[in-house]
Amino acid sequence: MPIRIPFFIFDRCKAFVARSMRSILFIATSVIAGGLLSLHPLSNADAAVPAPPQVDARAWYLMDANSGQMLVQSHADEKHAPASLTKMLTSYVVFAEMARGKFNLETQVPVSWNARRMTGSRMFLEADTLVSVEALLKGLIIQSGNDAAVALAEFISGDEKSFAVLMNRHAARLGMTRSHFTNASGLSETDQYSTARDTAFLASALVRDFPDYYPWHAIREYEYGGIVQPNRNPLLGLDPSVDGLKTGYTDAALFCLVASAEREGMRLVVSVLGAKSNADRRRFAKALLDYGFEFYETRLLYSAGQELVDARIWKGESDKVPLGIKEDLHITLPRGEHGRIGVKTDLVRISAPVKADEIQGLIRISHQENIVAERPLIALQDIARGNLWQVAKDQILLLIQ
Repeated sequence: MPIRIPFFIFDRCKAFVARSMRSILFIATSVIAGGLLSLHPLSNADAAVPAPPQVDARAWYLMDANSGQMLVQSHADEKHAPASLTKMLTSYVVFAEMARGKFNLETQVPVSWNARRMTGSRMFLEADTLVSVEALLKGLIIQSGNDAAVALAEFISGDEKSFAVLMNRHAARLGMTRSHFTNASGLSETDQYSTARDTAFLASALVRDFPDYYPWHAIREYEYGGIVQPNRNPLLGLDPSVDGLKTGYTDAALFCLVASAEREGMRLVVSVLGAKSNADRRRFAKALLDYGFEFYETRLLYSAGQELVDARIWKGESDKVPLGIKEDLHITLPRGEHGRIGVKTDLVRISAPVKADEIQGLIRISHQENIVAERPLIALQDIARGNLWQVAKDQILLLIQ
């Protein structure tokens, strides 16, 4: 019979181990300002939306995963130790490398003594054995195995420090501008830190980029080596709309939780860093998710490839070129406010020839004088240069304009 280990034992064991390592833990406290151009915060003062719930944590961030828009936040760009939230990036890198065809779920990974000796949460790997990538990923995601993180890092990059270089490369590409990673497991080190905003971005990227594997985050328990361990996410089962993602705890980080939930097609991601207890992080994350779903709404405004503008093109075989956007555009606003948006387009003077996907302008979406989204307008089809008559006619029209 498999050994079934209760959840509360893991929390107490992890807290004990973390306290015993207090002398080597550090908290990164620098603050860097900035953000992504196309992600515009919403102001709950702009509409009849009540203030968010009171959250007693170091930092938190609530966003819509589809629009990328922030709903509410507090100290979202302060650097903190990320603890096992780090494993979200570890799994992202593994999924990305697998998508490149470097290996597959059935690939067997050797387990080193270095991985075997890892402390904290583990999937209890044995050294000098071979374990499949799938088993290690599930041990990483569901059981939060530090040993699984190291085994995967060593398999992909040779050692954990080299793997951290790959982690930081992906983090930069995902817009995690205030994060830096030095290991794959999340054990506290001086130069390993992240933010509430960045961890929410990362969670959204996992949902968006790897939909085939994201459901693993909702698996309630996993058995390996005859030992059944529960998923650490305290919201699974408590809220049926929650289907991920990750918890973390060290003495430096305190109790952290990144959770994602979907209700009626709207997906929110919340990151809570530095809560004082497991119960607190669960309660605060749930309250923020409920707040977001109650008072905000996300709608698909335009689809990728949809013609938005029939623009004038000069010197072409046609005098019109359809313009649109490359990806779906979702807009998140307070409920009842979607009828009050404004749309403005800025176009360059377009001359043939034009290739599909070339940027020809910009579309801006505003709400109550605030720009909530900006996207490049691209040509949706090729337009070749016209014949001599078409070119000469348009040249004359341009001269007399």
